Amino acid sequence: MTGPQRPDRPVEGERPGGYAREHGDRPAFERRGDDRFGDRERGARQRSDRPAADRRAGDRFGGDRERGDRRGGDRVGGDRRGGRPARPAVDLPRQIAYEAIAAVHRDDAYANLVLPAMLREAGLTGRDAAFATELTYGTLRHTGTLDAIVTDAAGRDVQRIDPPVRDALRLGAYQILHTRVPAHAAVSSTVDLVRSVGPGATGFANAVLREITSRDADAWVAKLAPAPETDPIGHLALAYSHPQWIVRSFAEALGGDMGETTRLLIEDNERPPVHLCARPGLADPVALADEVGGAPGAFSPYAVYLPGGAPGDLPAVTDGRAHVQDEGSQLVADALVAAPLDGPDGRWLDLCAGPGGKSGLLGALAATRGARLTAVEVAEHRARLVAQATRGLPVTVVHTDGRTVGSDPKLPEEHFDRVLVDAPCTGLGALRRRPESRWRRQPSDLPPLTRLQRELLTAGLRAARPGGLVAYVTCSPHVVETHVTVTEAARRCGFDVDFVDARPLLPAGMPGLGDGPTVQLWPHRHGTDAMFLAVLRRV
Repeated sequence: MTGPQRPDRPVEGERPGGYAREHGDRPAFERRGDDRFGDRERGARQRSDRPAADRRAGDRFGGDRERGDRRGGDRVGGDRRGGRPARPAVDLPRQIAYEAIAAVHRDDAYANLVLPAMLREAGLTGRDAAFATELTYGTLRHTGTLDAIVTDAAGRDVQRIDPPVRDALRLGAYQILHTRVPAHAAVSSTVDLVRSVGPGATGFANAVLREITSRDADAWVAKLAPAPETDPIGHLALAYSHPQWIVRSFAEALGGDMGETTRLLIEDNERPPVHLCARPGLADPVALADEVGGAPGAFSPYAVYLPGGAPGDLPAVTDGRAHVQDEGSQLVADALVAAPLDGPDGRWLDLCAGPGGKSGLLGALAATRGARLTAVEVAEHRARLVAQATRGLPVTVVHTDGRTVGSDPKLPEEHFDRVLVDAPCTGLGALRRRPESRWRRQPSDLPPLTRLQRELLTAGLRAARPGGLVAYVTCSPHVVETHVTVTEAARRCGFDVDFVDARPLLPAGMPGLGDGPTVQLWPHRHGTDAMFLAVLRRV
């Protein structure tokens, strides 16, 4: 059986539809019939009156580069046409944030890929880059709640608003409700933005944004969210901007504790720190922390916390002494190596290796212990990433489907001493790092993913020698992807396996590891992504 083990793109999910508002007489800007944003001909005239710099399709950040640096909120003045001043351009950080948000919604792009490229192209650094980043990620995280608020303020479902204007309104609403930007500045800058992306909608946008300024974020939630006493899931979903099915899955994984579920949702909406992995044998984490101006991690012996910046530009990363990796991912990979094993211990396997973070750590550990890692990846371009991530380490990269264990001569059965199955999953454990994922994923993603997870785990168990170890890992706390998958695979695999208690394999003193034998890490408990770990020994 073939097929992608780790999809390159999450499956597009339903976007939140917002909350309908009951209303009586609607203001004029809401009563324009089929032309929602007013006279299209008038909009066309406005576009033709805009200065050439605003109409230049090739420069997606707008404006004439020769007019100088427009960062930090400064607007362009100057150029006149027929004695009239040019329309003010949107400041560069907000323009880039808008373009990144639009790319996510329009092109199904990933913010963590498109935004850095836009910042580099625009030459934006320091506080301006940080502001653009905050606006981008904050708006994407809070999209569900922002859409409900825009729906109410506009008197129509947010999905009926033209996409460019809709994204601009989301960006403006986020500034009004979640930043220190003064309300008048947020309204003015967003109207300027709408003037460039949907000129006929400037009056509409101005009215909607002014309505949004009439309440703070808590007051909007109090107005729009269901009562927590009668609908706790619905209340948390709107208050903390997560789809209801995800809130429900988190609550189930946390044993129905709504207080702890709330803390998790709050943490999901915080900007996560950047973690480095100091590769064992190549970098000392304390020395690396001093080198990069960071701090050693709380739990992983290889973790370094970065204060900010661009980690890919660090010399330690470019020369292969370290790589960017969440501390939770480091912990679950290290747990496999820490588990006691009788007999030979020289043949290790990473069955779902792309893009190579865990392979990089396992390869470095293998080098210190005289072992060799086989890293399997089904997607060709991801296999190349694994090869790049493990260059110079005792790692052999195999481009094939991990489920071919036993039929592929490079993946013989009962051959490997330690096996990692880092299975593709919904990624619900890393929503703080991938804010758009919460709106793309949907419950219908689960059946094909869990089937793939069982097949891969079964293949991993076949690959392990008798007495060998298999670590099953997902970056999701959903019980169907964790406990159900691992239990079903162990039951159906056709040979005996034992669960190894994973708790002693993690650093001593880690709180909240549960009753075992599996372990679930959490952002609000451990400061890591929500990684799940089960360790099995083939009998």
